[in-house]
Amino acid sequence: MRSVVVTGASGGIGRAVALGLARRGLDVIGTVRGEEKAAALTAAARERGCTVRTVLMDVADAKSCEEGFARIEELTDGGPWAVVNNAGVHLAAAVEDTTEEEGRRMLEVNFLGPARLCRLAMPGMRRRGEGRIVNVTSAAGLVVAPFNGWYSASKYALEALSDALRMEVASCGVQVVLVEPGFHETPMAAPTARHLVRLATEGASPHQNAYVATLGTLARNRPFPPAEQAARTVCRAVCARRPAARYQVGRETLAVRTLRCLPSALSDGIQRRVTGLLRPVPGIDFDG
Repeated sequence: MRSVVVTGASGGIGRAVALGLARRGLDVIGTVRGEEKAAALTAAARERGCTVRTVLMDVADAKSCEEGFARIEELTDGGPWAVVNNAGVHLAAAVEDTTEEEGRRMLEVNFLGPARLCRLAMPGMRRRGEGRIVNVTSAAGLVVAPFNGWYSASKYALEALSDALRMEVASCGVQVVLVEPGFHETPMAAPTARHLVRLATEGASPHQNAYVATLGTLARNRPFPPAEQAARTVCRAVCARRPAARYQVGRETLAVRTLRCLPSALSDGIQRRVTGLLRPVPGIDFDG
């Protein structure tokens, strides 16, 4: 039976992926950060008639990853067939309103953590002559929006790393796949909204009014698609005989493709309007 490690498996997309793969008959090991979350995931799998094993791991901590992966190698007789790097954190704020500590946290979890897991998984995959790494990035790793700079930076970085790794390891039978979800209803949504509310009401930021507008845009787009929608795409990337290099999923797919084709001035104007930042730009009439 092929074994798959899923990081950030305690909730949201990661939990749905772990359960979905287990129901497909794979040997799933979900990484979580606490015993209580491990027990909850194990119970959820049992309720669905499948099994998910768990390993404690904090992807932002190098020692925790090394110790956790050593345990995974014991459980899988030398290392898993696949790794799904799903764990992530999000913080919405303007670049000037984001502290270095907050930015570093996003880079640690969203970029350096997956890079670390790729590096730990590769020796076993090379020995077996096959393997698959699925890195869950984001639509924000393709197009950046205001107040998403640090988050997008972490996801852009993972996109670049994945593209390089895909070419580097193809000859040894390892496939590297990107899944790029848009907004989905996950445990990250509520903290993101609360942080924007705080920034909008504190009165200390020059972007206060734009935060209010952004909150309005988010409210108009709720509810977001369920995490299970993105999870199905991740499961397809894991299970496909010949996976694509990247998969996009979510309402934003068409908008992302369109924005990437537009001139920067026009794309910037659209994004600034949506987030309440638009000011007149000489020579460009966005009203038509």
